[in-house]
Amino acid sequence: MKKHINKISTIQKAAAGIGGAVVVLASATDFFAGNYLVNYAIGRGGDGGNRTVSDDANAKIEAEKSADAETIINDTKKQMGLSAALFEEAHPAKDITILSNDNLNLYGAYYKNEAAASDHLWAIVIHGYRCDHNSMTEFSQRYYENGYQVVAPDLRACGKSEGDYVGMGWLDRLDIISWINWIIEQDPDAQIVLHGVSMGAATVMMTSGESLPENVKGFVEDCGYTSTWEIFANELKLRFHLPEFPLMQTANFIASNKAGYDFKEASSLTAVSKCERPMLFIHGTADDFIPYSMMNELYEAKPGTNKQMLTAEGATHANSLYLLGESYWNNVFDFIDSYIK
Repeated sequence: MKKHINKISTIQKAAAGIGGAVVVLASATDFFAGNYLVNYAIGRGGDGGNRTVSDDANAKIEAEKSADAETIINDTKKQMGLSAALFEEAHPAKDITILSNDNLNLYGAYYKNEAAASDHLWAIVIHGYRCDHNSMTEFSQRYYENGYQVVAPDLRACGKSEGDYVGMGWLDRLDIISWINWIIEQDPDAQIVLHGVSMGAATVMMTSGESLPENVKGFVEDCGYTSTWEIFANELKLRFHLPEFPLMQTANFIASNKAGYDFKEASSLTAVSKCERPMLFIHGTADDFIPYSMMNELYEAKPGTNKQMLTAEGATHANSLYLLGESYWNNVFDFIDSYIK
């Protein structure tokens, strides 16, 4: 009987040991995967910009695309690209740098518009995920041609700016405030508009929730996301067929320690709920990266009546400009002009 009890005890101990080893192994695997996700998604050298989704998700995306819309987008991109190249040649940007609150050198391209200096109109145009200021040349050009001084920054960990981790708009909001202050130093009477695309749009919205100088007159967000957590959780499912739990929790813990911010805290939705200044929301209905439904959530979260939505029917991610063409800019400037004196 005693031998039997000892045998059972031995088996129980072995089972407990195996169970403990499985838990340790699972925890280690989760930590490794979470660390990989952080480096992949927001590490400076990460590969998160090379997007490949699952076959099922891709089939759905392709079904939602419009062949006519894609043709218009591609043709317009070529035309605008040629025009932007000529603009760059005729109006080369001046290189400028500022120091962030955490001592990073941040780069910006400054398109100084001598002919319109007395108008005190300024635009900060903000690029998207894994891009730099060059991706915003068409935006810089149009603001310049409409009488604005234009600053096109490279966000931290992008382009020529320093930084080890992409800020996803949250760290960048403080950097944009530094750019705003730089503009006011050049022109105390500046009237400033912030216009961003994708992550740049999230940056615009997150900045809008801060206490800003009166010089900032309005915001244009083009296909921004509700929060960093939501967009990463969505991509985790589309790219890797993985559920939100537990990987997002682990990645969030690692990001908080390595990059200095929390994915849930990095919320455009919370920021716009504090925004009292005018904001134009733009989104394409066929956006396969940042769901079109997010625009409605963001629009509803912003208080007041000084807001407007512009829908690009059939536009894929960050392509509303190229599908709508002149209509895009007519809507942007009609909205902005109604709030700038």
